[in-house]
Amino acid sequence: MQEVLAYKSPDILADVPTHFCPGCHHGIVHKMLASGLEDAGLAQKSICVAAIGCGAFIYNYVLVDTLEAPHGRAPAVATGVKRSSPDSLVLVYQGDGDLASIGLAEIMHAANRGEKITVVYVNNTVYGMTGGQMAPTTMLGQKTTTTPLGRQSGSDGYPMQMTEIMSRLQGVSFAARVAVNNIKNLKKAQKALRRAFEVQEQGLGFGFVEFLAACPTNWRMNALDANARVDNEMIPCFPLGIHKDVAGEAQ
Repeated sequence: MQEVLAYKSPDILADVPTHFCPGCHHGIVHKMLASGLEDAGLAQKSICVAAIGCGAFIYNYVLVDTLEAPHGRAPAVATGVKRSSPDSLVLVYQGDGDLASIGLAEIMHAANRGEKITVVYVNNTVYGMTGGQMAPTTMLGQKTTTTPLGRQSGSDGYPMQMTEIMSRLQGVSFAARVAVNNIKNLKKAQKALRRAFEVQEQGLGFGFVEFLAACPTNWRMNALDANARVDNEMIPCFPLGIHKDVAGEAQ
């Protein structure tokens, strides 16, 4: 019987033990990034800019040139990288606490300027690294260490829907929200990520892909229940889909 290789790990995905908590989706997003860059032949020309939080450790797993930016400032750093090295594919990797809170000004202005970068935004609705406090994306009724009775709109406001906000800015050429909790969503997420790479390669402007992700530790759930929560609670709050694709609309 002839042996057939069913799966080969991307060469730029480090073969090391993960430090992420069981059930965390960061590792899935890392693998998707690595395979997407490799399949598109972009790995050797890619530069990643990471910020603070669980996402900062991407440089341990995806083997491309990586810079670490101050808290929230990754889009500003990426702007400088892209303008000084315009032929590079420049990626930004941020979590929801980093991007939608302390880094809100940076992401808004980079997007509004139409910087030719690709932002990968991992939304797990809590501050994952610092103990599970309420984040800008925490859902109404969701309990965190700083909202023990659940988030209330009257006192805490509403969860920020960053993909919808990005899609309204003229400098944004591609904005999508995806999830990685099942095979169907994984396939759609891979296509959206590759489309975001194409938008940058074609010089069309700013690309933004939001990944809905589980955080079992700070949600106080096991991995299976956390994965199910993405379907049952997160997706109704943060609808999946392509919210803007300038090139696709033009076609």
